[in-house]
Amino acid sequence: MFKKFTILIFTLLMSCSTFVFAWEKEVTSSSKIQEFNSALIKTKLSEVLNLKIKSIAKTPMPGLAEVTTDQGLFYTSLDGEFLIQGSLYKLNERVLNLTEETLAKIRVQGIKDFEQNMIIYPAKNEQYIINVFTDITCSYCRKMHKEIDAYNDLGITVRYIAYPRSGIKDRAGELTAGYKDLRSIWCNNDPKTALTQAKLGSPVTAINCESPIEEEFNFARQIGVTSTPTIITSNGTMMPGYRKPVDLIKILEHM
Repeated sequence: MFKKFTILIFTLLMSCSTFVFAWEKEVTSSSKIQEFNSALIKTKLSEVLNLKIKSIAKTPMPGLAEVTTDQGLFYTSLDGEFLIQGSLYKLNERVLNLTEETLAKIRVQGIKDFEQNMIIYPAKNEQYIINVFTDITCSYCRKMHKEIDAYNDLGITVRYIAYPRSGIKDRAGELTAGYKDLRSIWCNNDPKTALTQAKLGSPVTAINCESPIEEEFNFARQIGVTSTPTIITSNGTMMPGYRKPVDLIKILEHM
């Protein structure tokens, strides 16, 4: 009896040892897979989702990488096997939106690329600068533009960036009317006057030239713009929608 019991214990111990060895092997294997591999992440997202990768970096959260693409900001496992779209928060003494912090930096840097192609209405006593993604078909864009003098009088310089709400091309692959109108305005010899007249309802004179409209539209999508007007402040904060001049100056003063 004792001999049979000893054999049973030995068999159980060997089974446990085999299980532990297999488990350790699997964990070790998984750990190797979970080493940060930016090249693998780039390859997977490029091939599977056809995303153009701009940057890849580890995040403060263990096991998670941050990927900036032409279609926005994503998070992946360190080997690129899993993909997450959403916001990453850090819970400390206060809640930090790490996603928004990254996007703010991208906005500030990216907007610099379009500074030479903006339609600008400067304030004489400039205190603040706002960058506004705009379209001439948007009612609140028109409302905002009608109050351009009020913004300027409060020391707010308004810099317009084109954002055709209808997109660049339609389903048939043809350029949209919204895109062509904005291109014509940006190509005009006097774009400020052309934009003002268009927002007042005047027809747009068709002009074709090399313009940054498509690049501005693609950049807007990358940083989270989905509607007009959308305001981007100097520190990269994004504010979708119209703001009255008196309300906007209060926001800017407390940033």
